[in-house]
Amino acid sequence: MGYTDPSAGRDLLGNRTLLFIFICAFAVVTLLQQILYGGKYLKRVKQSDLFDRWKSLAICKWEMNVTEANLFKSSLSRCCNAPSFMFTTQKNTPLGTKLKYEVDSSGIFHINSEIFHIFPKEMPYYRSQFKKCAVVGNGGILKNSRCGREIDSADFVFRCNLPPISHKYVLDVGLKTDVVTINPSIITERFHRLEKWRKPFYEVLQVYENASVLLPAFYNTRNTDVSIRVKYVLDDFESQQAVYYFHPQYLINVSRFWFVQGVRAKRISSGLILVTAALELCEEVHLFGFWAFPMNPSGIFITHHYYDNVKPRPGFHSMPSEIFNFLHMHSKGILRVHTGSCS
Repeated sequence: MGYTDPSAGRDLLGNRTLLFIFICAFAVVTLLQQILYGGKYLKRVKQSDLFDRWKSLAICKWEMNVTEANLFKSSLSRCCNAPSFMFTTQKNTPLGTKLKYEVDSSGIFHINSEIFHIFPKEMPYYRSQFKKCAVVGNGGILKNSRCGREIDSADFVFRCNLPPISHKYVLDVGLKTDVVTINPSIITERFHRLEKWRKPFYEVLQVYENASVLLPAFYNTRNTDVSIRVKYVLDDFESQQAVYYFHPQYLINVSRFWFVQGVRAKRISSGLILVTAALELCEEVHLFGFWAFPMNPSGIFITHHYYDNVKPRPGFHSMPSEIFNFLHMHSKGILRVHTGSCS
């Protein structure tokens, strides 16, 4: 299991140590049982029971289980292969390719010379390139967490959907960003599809400094033009930020993988996609801001996001199922989920 006793070496055979080890082992087993049960009968699982198990587990020192982590990463390599197929590149999508969209089964995008040359020649990242990665979700669980410094200490930081990282939030969420995703609906709703004034969009991206921008241009036909336009806007402003596009087959494969793990949704979240990629690109993965419930583990009500309380469209994602999987992976030492204060 992914836990060690924090007092080991001081009083290894003492009663206190043995009791602590027993509590941690019991917490792992009961949380696993709760999650496995919840995967099939999620609506019948009491949140309070899950929270109690999680709180018991959270007091234990987390340690990566290299064996379990490598087994999981091997399964991702076979199904998804982020180091080769996460982004659409000139290597995996040659000139003249008839690229199939992710959800528009009849949609085909012909890769012409203009589009081909905006793709990177090959994937900019390789397997286990980074020692420690932080994947930062936007959940209200991050509010007042004081996790900013720990997030910024990671070697590589992923963020989802242009979240605010201004001075108001930096103590909790940090500043460092290496990749930030953008849902094209954000560009449509906040920036008028970039068909009018483009400077406001450019200025928002400057907050993330040299972070690469990642979009699902080939999710459906509606996403393509506005996603490609992001590249042209940044070029017009002579920005050094790279723009990448998810490969649609990678997204299909990731969705299939998690469907088998019990995530049944119209679409998996951007956060889950980034976590999946991070597990292949990073040795150790830490999650912040991932929580699917209106209360934190202590039963205190929290906002949906750390910056607002706007709820997502119902029925689109299956966030509880995603979180159940994360907690399961945490308990096995595959990745670490942070839900408390980092101070």
